[in-house]
Amino acid sequence: MPEAPGSGTEDLHKSYEPNPDPQQLTGHPGKAVDYEPYPEKSLKISSEHEAIVKAITSLYSGSASEQDMQVYAEKAIYDDPLSYCDTRYKIAGQWYGLPKIFNKLETKKVEVVKDTPTEIVWKQRHAYTLRGLNATKEVDSLVSVGLDDEGKVRYHKDMWNDKDYSHSGIGKLIKNMNGDHLTKITQPPESL
Repeated sequence: MPEAPGSGTEDLHKSYEPNPDPQQLTGHPGKAVDYEPYPEKSLKISSEHEAIVKAITSLYSGSASEQDMQVYAEKAIYDDPLSYCDTRYKIAGQWYGLPKIFNKLETKKVEVVKDTPTEIVWKQRHAYTLRGLNATKEVDSLVSVGLDDEGKVRYHKDMWNDKDYSHSGIGKLIKNMNGDHLTKITQPPESL
C-alpha cells in the first residue's frame, strides 16, 4: 500500500506528478480533445529524451526488458486508470504482465506534444490483441512522464480520456491493490 502522508511516496507524487492539460496539448480552444497522434507534427527532442520515449513505447509493445525498465528511478510512480505503483519493481509487474494477457502489442504512432527538461508528453496509438480472442483494439492515449535531475522517470501517467485521475475512494483502492499485488502473478526479476 502507499506510504502514509508526509512519507516518500506522497512527496514523490507531489514533486513529480505531471498534470498535462489535454485540451491545450491535444485540441484547439473550444474543440474536442484529440488523442490521435500525428507523428509528422511531433516535436524534435534530445537523444536522451528520445531514448526514454523509445524504452517506454517498447514496454507498451511487450518488451518486458530489464534494460527498458532502467529509464525509471528505483522510487518511481506509474499511474493509469487501473493501477498505481510506487516503485520500479511494482511498475515492472505491470509491464511483465502485458505479454501474458496479450498475444500481440504494437505501438502504431507517437507524437511528442511537450518536451521540457523535467517533462515529456506524447500522444500514442497502441494496438492490443487479447490472447485467445485474437481481437485487436486500438487505443489512443496521452502519456506524460516527470523526470528527476538525473533524467530518470519519477512519474509516468497514462491518460485514457480527457480527465485527470482521482486518487481517492474505491478507485484508489482498486488501483493500489493492482499495483501492490500484480508482481505476485507476473514475477518480474527481483533485480529491478
